[in-house]
Amino acid sequence: MSTPLYEQVKDHVLSRIRSGEWGPGARVLSEHELVRELKVSRMTANRAIRELVHSGVLSRVAGLGTFVADLKVAGHPLQLRSIAAEIRARGHVHRADVLASEPVLADAALRTRLGLRGGARRVFRSLIVHYENDVALQLEERYVSPAAAPGYLAVDFRSVTTHEYLMDVAPLERVEHVVRAVAPSDEVGRVLALAPGDVVLLIERTTWSRGRPASFARLHHPGSRFELRGVFDL
Repeated sequence: MSTPLYEQVKDHVLSRIRSGEWGPGARVLSEHELVRELKVSRMTANRAIRELVHSGVLSRVAGLGTFVADLKVAGHPLQLRSIAAEIRARGHVHRADVLASEPVLADAALRTRLGLRGGARRVFRSLIVHYENDVALQLEERYVSPAAAPGYLAVDFRSVTTHEYLMDVAPLERVEHVVRAVAPSDEVGRVLALAPGDVVLLIERTTWSRGRPASFARLHHPGSRFELRGVFDL
């Protein structure tokens, strides 16, 4: 299957960013210039640029043009997307280290959050470090209901993200986010290689599938290397 034209345009833009030709703050070709240079339609060029803007690679300034965004990593506060896909959309390399993948006994708070009933206490836990170009970007601690994803512990999360797997086996119906800045624990500070005094941007995320809670995750990000950025159409 051939690569869609808009993806080819994105790859063209990303290759010029990777090469250093377009550094942070550099103006990129306009849609009209891309149409002329790559012999694609205006709609194709528009979609490519729009998706790169939404992923945080580019930023638009009204009346001035489109520019390479600052290299500080940006995530969308409401959008659910695989972290690997976000990193690759920026033209960077994703890698994951699995620190734990195990059954655990849930405490009362976690049983309530995951809607466990009766005497059910066993849940699945994974602890994964995600790297962008070999720099730690996220420590993901996730608890999963066995009823929602019985095969969870058999998955190699170095080759597929938890998000991608859960979207296949437990299609998303509802999500709740809580975002706050916190002081990191010693473990989080060590794993994310934080400097003394650094804070962590913590996203707590609960997902529902087929009318019941499916997973609860704590996503830790270095405050100095990560920000949330969103564009909302009203």
